[in-house]
Amino acid sequence: MSSRSLKAPFQYEKIPLDNVTVDNKKKAKNMGATLKRVWDYLAVEKFKLSLVILAVFVSSGLALLGPFLVGMAIDNFIVTQETSGLGMLLIALIIVYLFHSLAIFLQNFWMIGIAQNTVYTLRKDLFKQFHRLPISFFDKRQHGELMSRLTNDIDNVNNTLNTSVIQIFSSVLTLVGTIAVMLYLSPILTVVTMSVIPAMFFSMKWITKRTGPLYKLQQKNLGEVNGYVEEIVSGQHVVKTYSQEAKVIRQFEERNNELKKTGFWALTIAGFIPKIMNMLNFLSFGLIALIGGILVIVTDQQLVTVGIIVIFTEYARQFTRPLNELSNQFNLLLSAIAGAERVFSIMDETQEEMDESEAIDISGTKGNVKFDNVSFGYENTPILKEISFEARTGDTVAFVGHTGAGKTTIINLISRFYNYDSGKITLDGVDLKNIKRSSLRKHMAFVLQDAFLFHGTIRDNIRYGRLEASDIEVEHAAKDANAHDFIIGLPDGYDTILDQDGSGISQGQKQLLTIARALLAEPSILILDEATSNIDTITELKIQDALERLMEGRTSFVIAHRLNTIQDADTIIMLEHGEIIEKGSHDELINLKGHYYDLYKGQLK
Repeated sequence: MSSRSLKAPFQYEKIPLDNVTVDNKKKAKNMGATLKRVWDYLAVEKFKLSLVILAVFVSSGLALLGPFLVGMAIDNFIVTQETSGLGMLLIALIIVYLFHSLAIFLQNFWMIGIAQNTVYTLRKDLFKQFHRLPISFFDKRQHGELMSRLTNDIDNVNNTLNTSVIQIFSSVLTLVGTIAVMLYLSPILTVVTMSVIPAMFFSMKWITKRTGPLYKLQQKNLGEVNGYVEEIVSGQHVVKTYSQEAKVIRQFEERNNELKKTGFWALTIAGFIPKIMNMLNFLSFGLIALIGGILVIVTDQQLVTVGIIVIFTEYARQFTRPLNELSNQFNLLLSAIAGAERVFSIMDETQEEMDESEAIDISGTKGNVKFDNVSFGYENTPILKEISFEARTGDTVAFVGHTGAGKTTIINLISRFYNYDSGKITLDGVDLKNIKRSSLRKHMAFVLQDAFLFHGTIRDNIRYGRLEASDIEVEHAAKDANAHDFIIGLPDGYDTILDQDGSGISQGQKQLLTIARALLAEPSILILDEATSNIDTITELKIQDALERLMEGRTSFVIAHRLNTIQDADTIIMLEHGEIIEKGSHDELINLKGHYYDLYKGQLK
């Protein structure tokens, strides 16, 4: 084993807590709002919460009654050597502890149900929010980091609700009840017991000031690690193709090391809590025994009895235990709040623009699309400038141009993934903004360059285009897409299970399945993003044949990378820097001998 591997576990770089503390001040402003939002989810279970609170009251009261009965037994029976009535007291003590255990079981049982229902709703709402967010949101975020919000952060909230809520409430009740009973029994010993509070307070303040921001930083680092792992696993072919294994391992180690450091210091500093509490607990025991013994001797049990000293030693433990639990649970609560804040930050993201109040459903469309001086910008950067063109029913319009020219943006505007800033886009004469997005997209289908398949059977992947389609319709669509022959050649045919990446079939076969999906959807408008790139010649011919069948009678918009695939398009639009610089058929643009001509000749060469 190398010296590095021996030393690594003990090399923990100090976290700059001053910087983190500043972040904690910012976080503290949102703590109340975050807790309120969590409470809004909990409040749905008010009846069960009432039962939990009742059970906590019962268990806390019985926890105080037990030591009190023990003290009575010592003073009234053991010291006086009386046996009459001792049996009844012992039976009462057994009943107290049995009901105490039952109350704890019930409060935990009910709270687990409340916690599970709460995080179920929270996870459901977050997942729904994912589907309300615009495409641009996902373009800017690591998918693994978003998955971390849905899993790790919500699990953090779940774990805290299962334990911390009861513990905090029970600890507060026990603390208040213990102080009240101790004051009743002996104010002097109560003061002795509480003399350790200042030391506890300042110790906890020092610890929580550091662990709170560290827990938040730990959640942030965990999300980054998850995001990076998801990214690298998805791009494993690229990593291996360019022999970048050493680089990605090094970058992962850097992120993993940050997570290790924050986790180490958070748990190490939080680990001081039980040590400090045990030390102060023993100190409290010693002071109670010393001063209580002196009072017994000096006052001849007039102020303090042996039974009271025994009660106080137990109450001292019950007094410091809630403080200990409150400190521990407070750290867990801070971690859960950090996770909840990350969840709510996604829920507070600006959703995809709502449909206008006058937006309508369309039952059918001819597919006549018209752009009239349309301009669009993103984050104060102009993307499209006064774009005008028209696609009639059954027309094929192809967009060509260099990367960043605006081709994809036009498609996004037609699909209403974005709203245009000025001008007008109409479908059959109706402004797109007056058509509900869901209704519009029901009449559209996409065949993209990167064929995406879901985990499931081939049959289900094709049926995704129209969920109510029968098996016969699915197979008919597959035949029209030239996919039927290779499907029936698979061991399980249409019931073959595919992974998300479609492992087990070729890229061309995946593309045929997406075409079958689009055919089954029976769209009026078709979006194609060079579906035949990087595919062998024979499969390309099958795809071209399937695409011709798919495009027949439909308005089609094609993003073209290889110009030889769009020579039959009705209109070819050449874009540059968000403006149309040339427009016409293939022959017209070739005869023009402009930018399109130069691009076409360059590709031929």
